[in-house]
Amino acid sequence: MKHVVSISLGSSKRNKKVNVRLFGEDFEIERIGSDGNKAKFRELIAELDGKVDAFGVGGTDLYLYAGNRRYTMRDSVALMREAKQTPYVDGSGLKNTLERETVRYLQENGIVDFSQLCVLMVSAVDRFGMAEALASRAKSIVFGDMMFGLGIPIAMRSWSLAQKLARVLLPIIVLFPIEWIYPTGEKQNQNTPKWQKYFAEADLIAGDYHLIGRYMPEDLRGKIVLTNTTTPENVEEFRKRGVKMLITTTPVFEGRSFGTNVMEAVLVSLMGRPASEITPEEYFQKLKELDWKPTIQVLNVG
Repeated sequence: MKHVVSISLGSSKRNKKVNVRLFGEDFEIERIGSDGNKAKFRELIAELDGKVDAFGVGGTDLYLYAGNRRYTMRDSVALMREAKQTPYVDGSGLKNTLERETVRYLQENGIVDFSQLCVLMVSAVDRFGMAEALASRAKSIVFGDMMFGLGIPIAMRSWSLAQKLARVLLPIIVLFPIEWIYPTGEKQNQNTPKWQKYFAEADLIAGDYHLIGRYMPEDLRGKIVLTNTTTPENVEEFRKRGVKMLITTTPVFEGRSFGTNVMEAVLVSLMGRPASEITPEEYFQKLKELDWKPTIQVLNVG
């Protein structure tokens, strides 16, 4: 049995372990949160290095993107220094294919007509494939990177502007501590509504669940949410707030949609090669073998 573990800077309250069979192989997939404690994160990596088949890096990103340019998060890479034997990935290799393909699939199968929808993409730099796919299809789009990541009240309404600002700012942002730009630990369980105007304008809210969950308003009636890493409790909260449809980009195992870092770690462990040698096309081919499709849940009718 292959053992894949996602070590996360997030809350341990979201921990989960499942056993599944994928591609003819048995997998134990586990998510362990360090509650925002970086020392504990490093200890978990050191303890499990060489004992598991692949690590997923959760609750942070190793890389952020502006178009085809990749920038390395200094704080995140430092967390993984004790991984001497076990390969590790943050999901970015999958995001460019899986999440881009999700948007295409939803449009071409008549599930979501993006051309009729106003979209709020909470952050583009960590989900460049989804962001670009939405920008080319949506009626209108707001990229919330400046607001949700930096707390700066600038709503970017064009893909070209989002990329230009990212190229200017990312070389500086990747030097920041993770917690300055992303909710870690217990903050992942807290909801402090902010930027409500942009939630209200949007028909579809897309991107990282923890940014959505941290800042979403009480009233989400009639909205579509496109995200992942949701627990049954998160799904119920969306239902209470009136979300019409929840779409998760990764497979759901025992009620939980794991992050792209987990699914990428599964594929790396199967393919037996360094992640740096695996192309987006190879990831996509494996996903087709899995007969992947997004998980669609209608939470409220009308």
